[in-house]
Amino acid sequence: MKLVIRNGRVVDPANRIDRQMDVLIEKGRIVKKSPRIRIKAKDTKTIDARGKVVSPGLIDMHTHLREPGREDKETIASGSKSAAYGGFTSICCMPNTQPAIDSVSGVKFVLVTAAQEGDVNVFPIGCVTKGRQGKELAEIGKMKLAGIVGISDDGYPVMNAQVMRHALEYTRMFDLPVLSHCEDMNLSGRGVMNEGKVSVELGLKGIPRQAEEVMVARDIALAELTGGRLHLLHLTTEHSIELVRRAKRKKIRITCETCPHYFSLSDEDVRGYNTNTKINPPLRTEDDIKAIKKGLSDGTIDAIGSDHAPHTDVEKSQEYNSAPSGIIGLETTLPLIVTNLVDTKVLTLSRAVAKITINPARILGLNKGTLSNNSDADLTIIDLKLEKVITDDFVSMSKNSPFIGKKLKGFAVTTIVGGRIVMNDISRIRIT
Repeated sequence: MKLVIRNGRVVDPANRIDRQMDVLIEKGRIVKKSPRIRIKAKDTKTIDARGKVVSPGLIDMHTHLREPGREDKETIASGSKSAAYGGFTSICCMPNTQPAIDSVSGVKFVLVTAAQEGDVNVFPIGCVTKGRQGKELAEIGKMKLAGIVGISDDGYPVMNAQVMRHALEYTRMFDLPVLSHCEDMNLSGRGVMNEGKVSVELGLKGIPRQAEEVMVARDIALAELTGGRLHLLHLTTEHSIELVRRAKRKKIRITCETCPHYFSLSDEDVRGYNTNTKINPPLRTEDDIKAIKKGLSDGTIDAIGSDHAPHTDVEKSQEYNSAPSGIIGLETTLPLIVTNLVDTKVLTLSRAVAKITINPARILGLNKGTLSNNSDADLTIIDLKLEKVITDDFVSMSKNSPFIGKKLKGFAVTTIVGGRIVMNDISRIRIT
């Protein structure tokens, strides 16, 4: 069966394409792109994408799926459905599961389960250290052969600088990136929000920005020392971004990401004590938001990851100090980017798409993120004009979003993985 997507605005940053074209898909691959594709109707489905954007399938390089161990929060099946609904065709799952993904058996469990139950491509991230304890390196080489695309102890930092050095040195032989959660836990302690005026007024213990920045500086220094590939996760502060900017000028092998909540919300949003604003690292200040937007605009920040972190209603119903940190994000990442970056002209559409397609693909060595001929037919069709008020009717098993009640713009209406339609809004897209 062939599939033709007609009349869409094709935005493919990897190939510098931004114009109206048809796209022909056959046997799970992109066969042709042309202003007008003529093909016999027999054994062909047609999608009319007039007025819509056709992009490479979106990639989230920072997802928490919770399985194995906390299937009450999310499963590989439910998380992949949530991803498809949000327009993502590939997601990379973090290893802070129970047990942690620190061995070949853990990697194989994710891959087999995803192949059997998933709607999208799932790429596992392995642990840096055994059990994420920060003491002894995990089976990195064996996990690489089993299918991991990076290593991280996300949720925890690698506090021991010598262990982090060894990780950066060892991964050079596999060309694997080390994805670092930058937090000095001696500084962050029991803090629950950004340390500053608002935390004092609310009577909540703060986390100083330096808890992130000193670890950013340390990891940059270790990357320079070792020549290893360093990727910094969920950056939030102005100085962290400046440190990365300087490191890139020195040609250190470094990339970084931020998340939609860090350019959409500030510590002022904590004032209602809504535990869905409790995130680690915490929401920062308006000045930090401006710096993040500048970093995205000038290319210092390479990618945007959702940091989809599901928690149950019971957990998030506790007092602010006791509730776990984290929010879901797979279904709101794209409209937050469109609403707060594209519509405000922080980024062109093409540059915004790059940060959730080809850039994460290159960082993680994925053969994804492009609409080149003969590439996998992973595509996302986006309606830039579609506006919705976010409700708690998420596909994700968890509902912990601070954006409930917010009006956002620019949603995925069709998601295609390997030529297979895994999500389609029939009210917006006509398939014949």
